[in-house]
Amino acid sequence: MNLLDVIKIKQVPKHIGLLAILFIGASTALFAQEKNIKLLNERLELRVNEQMQLQAQVVDENGEVLPDTVVFFSRARRSLAISREGEVKALKPGTHAFFATTLGENRIRENFELQVLYPPITSIEWTQKNNSFYAGTKLDINFSVEDSLGTTRSIGDVRLASTNPEIMSVNDFGQLIVHRAGKASLQAITDEQMIFDWAIEVKNNPANSIELDLTHSTATIRTGDVVQLQAIVLDNGNNEVKDAPVQFSYIAYPDDQLGQGSSAQIAQDGRFVANDPGHYTLVARSGNLINERTIRVDARKVRRNLEVVGKGIVPDVKTSDLWVWEGVDGRDYAITGTWGARGEAFLWDVTDPSNIHTIDTVQVDARTVNDVKVSEDGTIAVITREGASNRKNGIIILDVTNPAETKILSEYTDGLTGGVHNTFIYENHVYAVNNGRKYDIINIEDPTNPYTVGVFELDTPGHSIHDVWIEDGIAYSSNWSDGVVVVDVGSNSSADMPGAGGSPQNPTQLGSYTYPSGWNHAAFPFKSESTGKFFVAAGDEAFPYGLDTQGPNRAAGWIHFIEFDGWESPDEVARYQVPEAGSHNYWIEDDVMYAAFYNGGLRVVDVSGELMGDLYEQGREIALFLPSDPKAAIPNSTFTWGPQPYKGLIYLSDWNSGIWAVKLGDLQE
Repeated sequence: MNLLDVIKIKQVPKHIGLLAILFIGASTALFAQEKNIKLLNERLELRVNEQMQLQAQVVDENGEVLPDTVVFFSRARRSLAISREGEVKALKPGTHAFFATTLGENRIRENFELQVLYPPITSIEWTQKNNSFYAGTKLDINFSVEDSLGTTRSIGDVRLASTNPEIMSVNDFGQLIVHRAGKASLQAITDEQMIFDWAIEVKNNPANSIELDLTHSTATIRTGDVVQLQAIVLDNGNNEVKDAPVQFSYIAYPDDQLGQGSSAQIAQDGRFVANDPGHYTLVARSGNLINERTIRVDARKVRRNLEVVGKGIVPDVKTSDLWVWEGVDGRDYAITGTWGARGEAFLWDVTDPSNIHTIDTVQVDARTVNDVKVSEDGTIAVITREGASNRKNGIIILDVTNPAETKILSEYTDGLTGGVHNTFIYENHVYAVNNGRKYDIINIEDPTNPYTVGVFELDTPGHSIHDVWIEDGIAYSSNWSDGVVVVDVGSNSSADMPGAGGSPQNPTQLGSYTYPSGWNHAAFPFKSESTGKFFVAAGDEAFPYGLDTQGPNRAAGWIHFIEFDGWESPDEVARYQVPEAGSHNYWIEDDVMYAAFYNGGLRVVDVSGELMGDLYEQGREIALFLPSDPKAAIPNSTFTWGPQPYKGLIYLSDWNSGIWAVKLGDLQE
């Protein structure tokens, strides 16, 4: 379980060509301080990618220098490179925290901020389809902004203006208001007073009416169903005016008046989805022309009862991941890891899920056995190891042909001594997340003699990785701030998306998707059974309230649904966000998502059909289960780690309590 520290980046002034670095001490001592750390670099200026040496002294309350050593560190690794000795290099604009600490008696720590100014904007690209518009209309202006570092900047970093406000003007929201026929230029003005021009011709508006059509695949519209509003603008001769701008909006009339939040969402391509039952008037507007359509939306009604079938309580240590499989003898088994304890993995017989019981224990030199995976044929298991006493971590390969007498076949640590957090088995290879930096690809055709055949690692500053999942020869890794990274490791003809000729020896990157929080912790690829579209569900992990290893906890973050239409064009279309909890591991099968949400327990979610907006708000949650037990390692407290659907049941591991089996029941009335 990785803890992610998020540094808030503040907007700072922008000046041409220079990085100004200002160190502002904000002292927080670990003990009552009679001394502090004095930074001697009061103010320095650097150009992009230049370096500097920090200089610091330890002084007493009278300013006298004390004989102590100061070292430096930072968690903003993608923005700031800093060594223990104080060599610092600014990588990204913004305000970034770093720390200085002493090494002598009564250690103290001081917090500082490094402020890096934004470089100048050097490029603005207008992305409108044409540069001629119709009088009497209003439209959003589409453009992209880049600075001298090649970084995409916010459109709010430039000011828009018109050279002739009588022909067209720009309102306070950056929208273009087109008044009358004529010619003018739209200007984007930077803080450095650089001006980018776009010549525009305004024509008389031939539009006379709007036709409106609403398409949907079924007669019943429910909350969460995405409908497409199609608007056609016509002139006096009923000819389509194809380039006439159209804006979409809605008026909500929910069935209740309970002060709920957003009742629905409409996109400017005409897609509409409702969160609450009621009737909605969908509006299309072009200039002074308006047409509307009113629809009825019913509750989704997918809620089902859930029954606890069995449980295996682990009373003295915390439980990590699980894997359930059918053994070579036809019986059903599960393996679970343990966290921060004695380096154990437990083997369970779950053939009778009402009588889950342990049949063997494997103990290795480790504090944590974080991940457990079993091969497709049910003969080989791999467990990961962290916190070995000799600092040789790596993976352990097990023979689980007879899970009641599990045998250790080999211990593989070559190049893996930094600790392996997660792993995946695919076609006689183990993909092992190595020291949170990369994944090593290990051949286990002979499980007694494994060897590394390939490595995949990003080259971005401060890169890190948490997990990897393989489907059809394509690896989907979760890389925190670098997001989801898609790599061909031997794709085949059955893959939903094309590969690039990669192999375990030659992993080849296909695409990636990042999002602002940098919390990307897990990724699960799936093809929608109902629409045929291909998605990657990207899950967060964050602990903004801290992590208490002895008591109850709260997590944050959600699951992002990213639609891939080709590897180079990912589009985040939906989310599933539980307000009071945060996501961990999950599984999607037959258009149903089984998701562990830590203190929010197990969530079973309908992900069928088109996906848009917040699936939680749309009533797509099928069931909820909060595992807890008075005899658990942390009694009567939920902290669900990971689920797996298996033979009509849902198995799940809970950090606080152990392993559970639950079953979905009938629809609730």
